[in-house]
Amino acid sequence: MRSPLPCARLLADIGGTNARFAWQAAPGAPIEALTVLPVAGFARLQDALRHYLDTQAPGPVGSAAIAIASPVLGDAVRMTNHDWAFSQRDLQAALGLRHLRVLNDFTALALALPALPERHRRQVGGAAADAEGAIGLLGAGTGLGVSGLVPDGRGGWIPLQGEGGHVTLPAQDARERVVVDGLVRRHGHASAERVCSGDGLLDTFRVLCEADGAATHGIDTPAAVVEAALTPRQPQAVAALDVFCALLGTVAGNLALTLGARGGVYIGGGIVPRLGTRFDASAFRTRFEGKGRYADYLRPIPVWVITAPESPALMGAARSLDGLD
Repeated sequence: MRSPLPCARLLADIGGTNARFAWQAAPGAPIEALTVLPVAGFARLQDALRHYLDTQAPGPVGSAAIAIASPVLGDAVRMTNHDWAFSQRDLQAALGLRHLRVLNDFTALALALPALPERHRRQVGGAAADAEGAIGLLGAGTGLGVSGLVPDGRGGWIPLQGEGGHVTLPAQDARERVVVDGLVRRHGHASAERVCSGDGLLDTFRVLCEADGAATHGIDTPAAVVEAALTPRQPQAVAALDVFCALLGTVAGNLALTLGARGGVYIGGGIVPRLGTRFDASAFRTRFEGKGRYADYLRPIPVWVITAPESPALMGAARSLDGLD
């Protein structure tokens, strides 16, 4: 049996739908051997990790960093949008790791933002960022992740770990109140994630069809809602995407005010980058700035859509291991 390489690292970005794995030979080395696996294909996280190490990794590892769509509050971790659960101590022992770092997926993504190349982001409104200002981050995928970075006063950054995607959703017009009321009936609470996520987009579409007495015409996945909205061939799909973009703008503006995010706000996740100019032309920016007396405060704050072809969270996961190896 080969002994573990002293500095080789296993990196993982675990979402509710897909798990992305990569390998890094040493701190600062290129991230390679990227593989995407469906989480539904494995009973446990440990099984998916072992599959990657046995079939895809260029060699054994001594450390691992796992960015996961879940709160990380202690040894026991349970995913919010999937049924994987594990003990960090048991996982470290099972994989024979010298170091294991488990962190929220959007905390990991936040760690990657200062090094994100210009070509991997697209600006939506605002002006230049304040280089010394806090940075906000949110992203709609299977769920709604929220994080940020605050300056540490020494030229570095402190990542924030929270669950801002589950704040109560604010409605600002009659159509949005129809959506919020429908979500409360279905779930007991209308959080931001109940609209600003893949499942939320589909739920919003279904609520609007029910309210309008319209048929869903077989549209039963978030991707199908987006396709029907962009065509456009279904009025309720168009309306659902409009509500999604508008409420994401409200939530992003709230985050910018809460953090004082003069360093800008980034939008990740799998949905918004696919919308292209449809998102840029939506009500997102109007709602982002629409904070009454604080509109002038928000107007210059830039918003960037992350367009990186591979998972920047893997880079952030790698950074979380720096100093441990």
